[in-house]
Amino acid sequence: MDYANLFRLDGKHALVIGAGSGIGRESALALAAHGARVTCADLNLTAAEETATLDHELAGRMAAYQLNVLDDAAIERSITELEAVDVLVFTAATNVRKRIIDYTIEEFDRVVSLNLRASFQLVRAFGRGMAERGSGSIIGFSSIRGTTVEPGQSVYAATKAGLVQLLRTAAAELGPNGVRANAIAPGVVETPLTAQIKANQAWYDAYAQKGALGRWAQPSELAGAVVYLASDAASFVTGSVLAVDGGWTAVDGRFDPPN
Repeated sequence: MDYANLFRLDGKHALVIGAGSGIGRESALALAAHGARVTCADLNLTAAEETATLDHELAGRMAAYQLNVLDDAAIERSITELEAVDVLVFTAATNVRKRIIDYTIEEFDRVVSLNLRASFQLVRAFGRGMAERGSGSIIGFSSIRGTTVEPGQSVYAATKAGLVQLLRTAAAELGPNGVRANAIAPGVVETPLTAQIKANQAWYDAYAQKGALGRWAQPSELAGAVVYLASDAASFVTGSVLAVDGGWTAVDGRFDPPN
């Protein structure tokens, strides 16, 4: 075993969906830094291009690609337009924070369509080619909300729990063909999706204190988990949920009992 190169991704083509910002952007940069050729896919092509050109040293290994994951035909086209994908990473998600009785069917459909239906389409589309080639790594982003919930998170939480089961099933079905499928479950991360919370200082502080580290994560702190699951360092890891949550799901509140 060549441990010195255990995390290297030379010769691999990684497709990162949601690469225009946040965790997707940092994941794309990290994968490229470890030797992968990275296609930075996003609905916002300008944002994807910014990611692909952000680091001049990595620019030769990164390319931008516009992709609307809500468009089934666009996903099918991407299979033929892009070179064979060895690593699939998808981060795109949305949330509508409302109590169940206040939710509309339109809002339900919007969250489920992006968070779960699009994920299903991506796993099915790119997993097929990986299985035919006999190798591949699929990495989807779940959430602590796939395990723990709070008021106002019903549909988002349901999609994130559903994504875990989707990826576990993909691991079971595609594993005999050499394809691994895993989920990463972040805690609170400073991304555009959490802007509503960041704007409320009391809410922001309460979340910071929920985990063991007493702070929020930066998007870059999720990139290591992506590289790990994409690389040979995780060659026997599949069907797993890797929590990168600062201890949120391990710690029972922040009360420190007296000795």
